[in-house]
Amino acid sequence: MAKELTHRADELAGLGWSSEDVNRYAELWEYRQRWGAMNLEREDRLFLRKAEAALPVLVTGKASVKKNTQDKSYYRWLRFHLDAMTAAQSEMGLADGAQGAWPILLEEELRLLDHYQPVLGLPDTIKAKSFDAFRELMAEQAAEVSKGGMELKTHDFQAALTTLKEKENSKWRHLRERSGEQPYPVLLGEKVNTFRTEVRQQMTPLLRQTLPSLADTDKPEPSAD
Repeated sequence: MAKELTHRADELAGLGWSSEDVNRYAELWEYRQRWGAMNLEREDRLFLRKAEAALPVLVTGKASVKKNTQDKSYYRWLRFHLDAMTAAQSEMGLADGAQGAWPILLEEELRLLDHYQPVLGLPDTIKAKSFDAFRELMAEQAAEVSKGGMELKTHDFQAALTTLKEKENSKWRHLRERSGEQPYPVLLGEKVNTFRTEVRQQMTPLLRQTLPSLADTDKPEPSAD
């Protein structure tokens, strides 16, 4: 294991630790470096152990570079499906300002991941599969919006990934396990913002409560812009 040459407070902050705990860790780390662990109170030693156990292991040899949230497989998987739907929408001849319900769902999830910066390791990605049911429920609600506020199109949710898998060895899964053309609700006018607000209100607490790496975060909700 590589020895730290400085404290790793920024990494704790990225894991969702509060600013108070991050500052406490940095101060205790500096104190231990100067005076030794024996001069720390037992409670402080335990706190340091807890903080260091939460940090990714430093390895010897080539320095391992910590991936940004945007480089994690789960984030790129969402981004891939969003880009595929955006490309498909460009061929649908949508009215100005119209937006598919599915892209809104993925945009809002990506927005929250950008804000909270979860670890997105295996524990997070396993739990994140439960978001499938939430997306399906919200898409069904969008499809029930009255005429004038919604236009029902169709979209093959598996086509883009199937094409990718033909070209390279991708382990990504389909966003939906339904093959062929599927109903694709497109929201119109003010219904776009109404739906986005509803998704945001429900997805924010859901994501924080579901992903294990965000269990102790006290980071405030992102701004509404």
